[in-house]
Amino acid sequence: MKVLLDACVLYPTVMREMLVGAARAGLYTPLWSPRILEEWARAAAKLGAGGEEVARGEIAVLRANWPRAEVLPRGGDMARLYLPDENDIHVLASAIAGSADMIITENRADFPRGILLEEGLTRQSADPFLLGLFEKAPDKMIELAEEIRAEAEHLSGQSWPIRKLMKKARLPRLGKALELAS
Repeated sequence: MKVLLDACVLYPTVMREMLVGAARAGLYTPLWSPRILEEWARAAAKLGAGGEEVARGEIAVLRANWPRAEVLPRGGDMARLYLPDENDIHVLASAIAGSADMIITENRADFPRGILLEEGLTRQSADPFLLGLFEKAPDKMIELAEEIRAEAEHLSGQSWPIRKLMKKARLPRLGKALELAS
């Protein structure tokens, strides 16, 4: 399954790490465009000194690990498509160019299901998408979540119960499932 990741799911660290880790585990094939990655870097710049540089380093790692994941929207698609927010047309056009099955985004209102269905696409938020991957491959997702939890504890110097960490990352249903599985 090919999945285009919108910038809004790449910017929050824990959400991104869960999504990227699931792709690394072979649970789906990730896609993005140069513009999506640039939006992530610009959003990270708002974190303050060093935020953008860290994001650009992480982007370089993504590009190295998934050299075929980056897709360019085609001009014809950009011209013919309509979305409520014209700034999101590049996301839909990139999904089409990459033959994606789905777009993962937190901006549901900007990607009406009817328009996506006309293009053979669906959309989901990160939480139900990751919960679905957990249901298909619980061992892989538990291992991934534990790695991310341990890193969060290492970086923050504080304890992070898995459910609390996932809730903070806007992944509450996944957090609950992970907690019940442990």
